[in-house]
Amino acid sequence: MEQAVVSRIAVTRNQAKVSVPGVPNQPGIARHILGAVAGARIDADMVVQNVGKDGKTDLSFTVHRSDCARTVELLRDQVLPALGAREVVGDAGVCKVSIVGTCMHRHVGVASKMFGTLREGGIQAQMISACETQASVVIDEKQMELAVRSLCEAFALDPQAAGIDSEMRHNSGIGNVTEWPKVLPC
Repeated sequence: MEQAVVSRIAVTRNQAKVSVPGVPNQPGIARHILGAVAGARIDADMVVQNVGKDGKTDLSFTVHRSDCARTVELLRDQVLPALGAREVVGDAGVCKVSIVGTCMHRHVGVASKMFGTLREGGIQAQMISACETQASVVIDEKQMELAVRSLCEAFALDPQAAGIDSEMRHNSGIGNVTEWPKVLPC
């Protein structure tokens, strides 16, 4: 019997998205911004940079929700003036949902299936990241339960066996990651 490509769904709650639009597109900008964040002992995750045609770039990353206001203030007061950037925007109402599996990069269409499933549920991916073993999206936290249920169905993971109902209601600790199903197949 062939093992499923996607073996579990992981959710990281208590996330915030920080976006810095319109910074100069030049080498070292990401290091300058993220270096200041790291210097303040704030952990940045899921970094996405988009380069525009106007010589500007947009940089977005996630931080723990409790660090959102401090990150925005740090960048607004100490970093952006030196860069000539327009603004910094924080959104503390997001979570990260990931499909996780083995050698996903060898199976064409897995990420596309994830994005199609989210689209069918009316769920907008705000950020996307992928590697060999997972594909992750940052979404509005209000859509977390719908996203997890839809992805469990799409990838034939049993939400009842995984205890999703009780997990969704009771497991909201700071920085926690919840995965379904609980036990990985061998």
